[in-house]
Amino acid sequence: MEMIMEPKDRLIFPLDVSSREAALDWIERLQGQVGLFKVGLELFVAEGLPFLNTIAEILPGGYFLDLKFNDIPATLKAAQHRLFKNVTFFTVHCDQGRQMLRETVAALQNGVKFLAVTVLTSLSSDDLLALGYDRRYALNPTELVLLRARFAQAAGCRGVICSGQEVKAVKERFGPDFLAICPGIRPDWSVVAADDQKRVVTPYEAIQAGADYIVVGRPIRRAANPVEAAKRVVEEIERACP
Repeated sequence: MEMIMEPKDRLIFPLDVSSREAALDWIERLQGQVGLFKVGLELFVAEGLPFLNTIAEILPGGYFLDLKFNDIPATLKAAQHRLFKNVTFFTVHCDQGRQMLRETVAALQNGVKFLAVTVLTSLSSDDLLALGYDRRYALNPTELVLLRARFAQAAGCRGVICSGQEVKAVKERFGPDFLAICPGIRPDWSVVAADDQKRVVTPYEAIQAGADYIVVGRPIRRAANPVEAAKRVVEEIERACP
């Protein structure tokens, strides 16, 4: 039976802070307003494994551990038992190659849903050209996302991280059960100073295009009233839901 998601369940809030105290404060403020909290590299480096145990205890329903691992399968397998308590989603990079990705996912038997990072939303076509990508992919990042999504699906990943500009193509190619999680979300009403995101869409555009979840950080975190900002994002999600 297909699980019915509430609009707020589709909203992921990243705990992009550098201290335990700040992270716990955001959880207290936004719990019940968002569907899932995400722990990234900044917080993990600052607080380490003990804090993941704390997160697992206070969020028994799960959380998103976004470390974008890019290493050999043996290394990841050795780390999994210390990392994955109550983790719902975990990210690995696609650029380690098809066989390596398959071996990585196969090695990690723990019930975690693995998501493959395709092309970072901070990269533009100019960036991809400068990195040496073939013009076919650099000038049309959707093609690169689809290539890497194909590797990810074949390897057993449950879905991908991609921008809202590519999510429609991902869903059309790989079907509704292959998850698409979209960062780089910028509501029309938000202003993010010194924004490093290049391939951005609104919450409405991402959900309407087929995104299963959206990641919204700075537009909520930097708002005068973060709780109200989260509610506005959820309202936009609700309008876009079929």
